[in-house]
Amino acid sequence: MYVEQIMTTLGLSDLQFALAAIGLLIVISVAILNLKYARARRKANEQAEFSDERTRREPGFADSDAERTEPSFGTALVVSSTPEKFTIDPRIDCVITLRFDEAIAGSEILEELNDLTDSQVQANVRCICEGLNADQDAAESWEELKPDSSYAELQLAIQLASRRGAIGVLELSDFCSRAQALAETLGSQIDMPSVSTMLESAKELDVMAADSDIQLSINVLFDEPCPWGNFDALMRQRGFKLARNGRQYEFYSNGTLIFNSADLDPNSPVSQLTLLLEVPLVSQEQRAFERMLSEGVEISQASHGRLVDDNGINLSEAAVVSIRQHLDVLYANLEKSGIAAGSSAASRLFS
Repeated sequence: MYVEQIMTTLGLSDLQFALAAIGLLIVISVAILNLKYARARRKANEQAEFSDERTRREPGFADSDAERTEPSFGTALVVSSTPEKFTIDPRIDCVITLRFDEAIAGSEILEELNDLTDSQVQANVRCICEGLNADQDAAESWEELKPDSSYAELQLAIQLASRRGAIGVLELSDFCSRAQALAETLGSQIDMPSVSTMLESAKELDVMAADSDIQLSINVLFDEPCPWGNFDALMRQRGFKLARNGRQYEFYSNGTLIFNSADLDPNSPVSQLTLLLEVPLVSQEQRAFERMLSEGVEISQASHGRLVDDNGINLSEAAVVSIRQHLDVLYANLEKSGIAAGSSAASRLFS
């Protein structure tokens, strides 16, 4: 009765009213879908922000309840570098093995692999492939696939964790499915761990990496701002090289980056220099912290400055001793996990 009154008031026929009702339902449905989509986008952004903040500050080096804050273990900086070829490492990779009854040409394998590598769920997920050369004269070791060689076995691997976090179930499942399809295409036996086992391994690896992804900083505060020309000359004299971006200085040893500076403005005098060390990326044998500390002292003396903590308070010997103790524990934990600081596995895990 109420509906008929509305129709009469608006002068609508049954057909017109039905069309209006359907249109209203469509509008409501679209609104609901937009709300769900917005919520999903918001959740994805929150997860991305959480991933970016995976590295942490070490408690005790930046305690807010202390009157003085010593140099802190800060959030690690991702340093871009040229692409590098990696070998499969079971410590940080999910490894799937394909075994052939008869050796298969590398050219045939490479052709089939295109579908595996070009159609991954995530473009930033690296897939590594190695083959066991079937040539009797070849050394019994895994190698990068060559078109003119034949292989008795094939290993496919995908990295379980990095600074972006642990690999997701979609990426891992997609990789395993494609490896299984490749095995069927090549007519091979397949040795593949379960997805759940690898996801658990990825979580454990990610937790270990998050606990070890530490950056050390040393600050040199100048009594008077240092003109850029004088500062640049001093840094080059100390063996630093200006980075490609023109805003950072890098300190190398035998071609290996040991530590670098925070961003500087080349158009302004320098009032403070911050030296940064990514601990897991440099081997313990390099004595990176001691060398960074020594350079900080030399620069401060040459330019009338002083070493300070993040609050501008003079760096104390007690703080240096505490940092050394924390470093000893960190290096020991990395060794215990099988991923030594400065190793190729550490370079991949902390990238």
